[in-house]
Amino acid sequence: MTGISIPFNKAGLRGPEFDYISQALSAGHVSGDGPFTKKCQKILQEQLGVPRALLTTSCTHALEMAALLLRLKPGDEFIVPSFTFVSTANAFVLRGAKPVFADIRSDTLNLDETKLEGHITPRTRAIVPVHYAGVGCEMDPILSLAHHHGIVVVEDNAHGLYGKYRGRFLGTFGALATLSFHETKNITCGEGGALLVNDPQLIERAEIIWEKGTNRSRFFRGQVDKYTWVDIGSSYVLSDILSAFLFAQLESASIIQQRRQEIWTYYHTHLKSWADRNQVRLPRVPEHCQQAYHMFYLLFPDLDTRQAMIRHLKEQGILSVFHYLPLHLSDMGHQFGGQPGDCPVTEWVSDRLLRLPFFNPLTWEEQERVVAAMMNFNP
Repeated sequence: MTGISIPFNKAGLRGPEFDYISQALSAGHVSGDGPFTKKCQKILQEQLGVPRALLTTSCTHALEMAALLLRLKPGDEFIVPSFTFVSTANAFVLRGAKPVFADIRSDTLNLDETKLEGHITPRTRAIVPVHYAGVGCEMDPILSLAHHHGIVVVEDNAHGLYGKYRGRFLGTFGALATLSFHETKNITCGEGGALLVNDPQLIERAEIIWEKGTNRSRFFRGQVDKYTWVDIGSSYVLSDILSAFLFAQLESASIIQQRRQEIWTYYHTHLKSWADRNQVRLPRVPEHCQQAYHMFYLLFPDLDTRQAMIRHLKEQGILSVFHYLPLHLSDMGHQFGGQPGDCPVTEWVSDRLLRLPFFNPLTWEEQERVVAAMMNFNP
């Protein structure tokens, strides 16, 4: 077979996206902080129970806002898993801070909380846990350690919207947290993100940074009679056209999450016996975590087998992908002292992890084809 008939990802509509975009256009406010921006922020605050949510142009920009809020400077350090997307580190590096790469757990592939203490120095300003695949990090010990050392926790929750740890929503633990609405995420507007501000003392400055360093938000609330430049900031506000698209998705969050749970469960149920026979590991979700059903991955015995499966599926018209390369082994990672062997679990996982097609409009027939193709694989 030539060509890809089942992509790795495909954006899906819930229904009213175009109607809401038309409403935004008719209202004449399509730039940022318009009616749909406010609706999205309100629904996120209500759903998650957070004091303030600010829509941003990407999760990357939300992370950059977090770094600005922490007033990071050259010489500061932050702890970040090596197994994550580059934005998690880059946002803080832009402020001059040095990443300290930490290894991950072998079960959930999340930041290994048992290794954190050894990475803390007098220069550590932040810990940035990443809820990989929408499964919660062990936030209790992470928060306890951070509190003991006076370190701020910033959750990278790009994968984990609506996931929970011990009954509490991911993104509500750290002083700050970030979300992604990229087209590969459960809830999407193509490109977008959000900063969740859980520390009320940071809300006013977050709004200032979000509004290009001005106190414009206070002006529109009638707290000042004019607004002006008061701090550093940038243009992080999401267009109301994209917010209109996003609002349609957020309104349908329960339907979207239900469908993604069905997709994840189908893979897990139909591949379990095959995986056991072939020494392939399926995702592990602790009982105290309610996952966000963001992705379905497998861990193969070695790199060669993983690559052979990618080729095999592609020959059947199915696109599967691997995931992160270790940040500590990247060109930039080497500049910060990263060396082979620093994060052994990360290095092991990176060579073996494979992600299967996973998107909201994925059909049962397409899933059946993916599973059947995998069953026919002969390593």
